[in-house]
Amino acid sequence: MRAFSRGRYAARFASTPADVEAAQRLRYRSFIAGRGAATDGDRADGLERDRFDDRCTHVLVEDTRSGRLVCCFRLLHLARGAEIAESYAAQYYELSRLAAFDGPMVEMGRFCIDPDVRDPDVLRVAWAAMTRYVDERGVEMLFGCSSFQGTEAEAYMDAFALLKDRHLAPKRWLPRVKAPAVFQFARRLRLRKPDLKLAMQKMPPLLRTYLVMGGWVSDHAVVDRDLNTLHVFTGLEIRAIPPTRARLLRATAG
Repeated sequence: MRAFSRGRYAARFASTPADVEAAQRLRYRSFIAGRGAATDGDRADGLERDRFDDRCTHVLVEDTRSGRLVCCFRLLHLARGAEIAESYAAQYYELSRLAAFDGPMVEMGRFCIDPDVRDPDVLRVAWAAMTRYVDERGVEMLFGCSSFQGTEAEAYMDAFALLKDRHLAPKRWLPRVKAPAVFQFARRLRLRKPDLKLAMQKMPPLLRTYLVMGGWVSDHAVVDRDLNTLHVFTGLEIRAIPPTRARLLRATAG
């Protein structure tokens, strides 16, 4: 992906250890500080990091006026589905069905926007950067874990009911349960009809973006007490993106 800018924001790959550390520091502020997540071990120095960082490409979105890092995420490129057991998500989901996917895949992880930044253009530039990466590498599937803050599913019942009604993965790709603690919302909420307004209010912004592009989710959420989140496996087949949406993304990324 070539570095590019739109308005006051620019996206680029991390190129130095200091770049990666800046991303880890923003991740700490976004995922750990004041959010009930564990702060010991590798996080005691104000960085959020794990063993996958060294294998990933890190994308930084910066404010060109101030140089401030406002958004970051990391990308793990897989040549085909047979490599999916090497992904971060495979720690939490049984993904053997996706091993049959015969095309390049990318796991997008640790996506975060500075908690003090509210400009929607940041998310637009981040997705434009992802679009450029996908097109340049011929990626056919984008996947990752989409997180709800906290581990109490009751706060998100309408959102989960909407996912159950409209956005479950095709059976041929559906992840199975692997994590010890899960909320099996498709089964638990089988008869519940969602309040659409409440559902969308509770849906994480990143997940909303996946869904409007034709993304799908697992039928259960993993209870991640380490990061104090509930997360669902999220997949997006690039060819399934609605043509109008794809043209808009490419126009921004061009």
